[in-house]
Amino acid sequence: MTEAAIGEARTVDVAPAHRFDEAALRAWLEIAIPDFGSAMQVRQFHGGMSNPTFLLSTDGGARRFVMRKQPPGTLLASAHQVDREFRVMRALAGSGVPVPPARALCQDRSVIGTDFYVMDYVPGRILMDATLPGFSATERSALYDDFGRVLAALHQIDPAAVGLAEFGRAGDFIARQLARFTRQYRDAETETIPAMEALIERLPGLAPGGSRVAIVHGDYKLGNVMVHPSEPQIVAVLDWELATLGDPLADLAYSAFPWRGIYGSTAPGAPDMTAPGIPSEAAFVAAYCKRTARKGVEGWNFYLAFSLFRLASIMQGVYRRILSGAAASQAAAVNQCPQLAKRALEILEGE
Repeated sequence: MTEAAIGEARTVDVAPAHRFDEAALRAWLEIAIPDFGSAMQVRQFHGGMSNPTFLLSTDGGARRFVMRKQPPGTLLASAHQVDREFRVMRALAGSGVPVPPARALCQDRSVIGTDFYVMDYVPGRILMDATLPGFSATERSALYDDFGRVLAALHQIDPAAVGLAEFGRAGDFIARQLARFTRQYRDAETETIPAMEALIERLPGLAPGGSRVAIVHGDYKLGNVMVHPSEPQIVAVLDWELATLGDPLADLAYSAFPWRGIYGSTAPGAPDMTAPGIPSEAAFVAAYCKRTARKGVEGWNFYLAFSLFRLASIMQGVYRRILSGAAASQAAAVNQCPQLAKRALEILEGE
């Protein structure tokens, strides 16, 4: 498989399991996007565990777009909702949250076999290492500050003001999420995982009450934002598949994983979050609270454990798709769910 670098986001030849009718796609896009261009070339972005993502180049590379599509095969209920990604990015255009211009959504599966959408390509860097090697202390501090600023800006947007009042059901967000991801875990279950069983039993009775409702990203991390090509500034937030209306503290907890030894969306690792310029977890959370006029966070360990449980369920689904050959990436050939669930249980028990 040949590879090419597009900034920090590598592309590769389209994997056999993810090939589609490129001529049909081109014909559809030439109508849906008047300035799409001609002589389309397709590359697949390297990595990613859920929805396969492709670089579409036209006019000899002068124009570039990105396509996100559902994976092939049988999909878990309420997963891979690319239409929700498209809708939320359209709604947030022009807000304080930078998003790529969303250009066209196709839910006619006769075109390439699955739902998909296309957005403009935004030049920049995808930084998978939360320790930011190669950055100066000043740059690390600036990027983490902007990372927190964007999250706070998202949570302060009035959903109704941007047409997202019906983007999710009001109330009982934690209970609904626990039910949803328990169901998805059961649908993808390949083995008995004691830590998951313990979380499924204990988490529902520990949920804090009285949380406010905001637009939540659901997977907010450095690996899901595009950083300016040379400046420590976020130019686009990506991967809105899990976005909904819900408890903003769940987003905050998810974004804090690196401080708890969770590296990106993979199994527990050991990122050195003491590198010069990286704020402490407490400082990061305090800055968020200041920006959102919140006095503090109650039930922090619950939110961390809850977010890890969701991730563990997602990774169980990824592992199940790997076994079936339908995953967007084969990088996670080992089931990461047991480790993530174990870490969640440790945090819940007051590590």
